Amino acid sequence: MKECPNQKQNRADCNCSYEPCPRKGVCCECISYHRKSGELPACYFDAAAEKTYDRSISNFIRLRKG
Repeated sequence: MKECPNQKQNRADCNCSYEPCPRKGVCCECISYHRKSGELPACYFDAAAEKTYDRSISNFIRLRKG
């Protein structure tokens, strides 16, 4: 895992509710991880949608159309 000079501020702004996540505050690692899974990170979703853990791109599009 990379050191991130912005990790403290990034963690403060992060809405990810998955507490054991080792990538919290290291946005480049988070984006890379979710991209490999065909997903978007939590910060693309509002609080209610994020808590469902459905981070799929299709869910993101569906939520934006509604």
